[in-house]
Amino acid sequence: MKELIIHIDGASRGNPGPSGIGIIVKDISGEVVKNIKKYIGIATNNTAEYSAFLIALGVAEKFGANKIKIFLDSELVYKQYLGEYRTNDKNLKEYLKKIREKEKKFLSVEVTHIPRENNKEADKLANIAINIGETGGD
Repeated sequence: MKELIIHIDGASRGNPGPSGIGIIVKDISGEVVKNIKKYIGIATNNTAEYSAFLIALGVAEKFGANKIKIFLDSELVYKQYLGEYRTNDKNLKEYLKKIREKEKKFLSVEVTHIPRENNKEADKLANIAINIGETGGD
């Protein structure tokens, strides 16, 4: 059984504004196997958080994982994922629907809300992605 630990974050400057995502993929021993930073254009912070979640599931699938643990610092995304908060925004509903479809491909998806200070590396990648996007670099 292949298990991955994934930290995700989304960031937006302006909300909506230039946005990016950061994803850190670790194997079960805690060794980083992939870092992802991606500029996603103009979006809200919630859209960036959901985008990171969806992309992380796709990455886990490509790695052949069947059990994943996702850590995120967005209370809104976490509570909407659990069904504790309603998802009224049409765009976020669509993301949640896609996440639900993708997670069916795994034996286990465990999602944990963590304090922002415990997610600094993913946040750093998301902000680097915004910097790159704002300057037009790669």
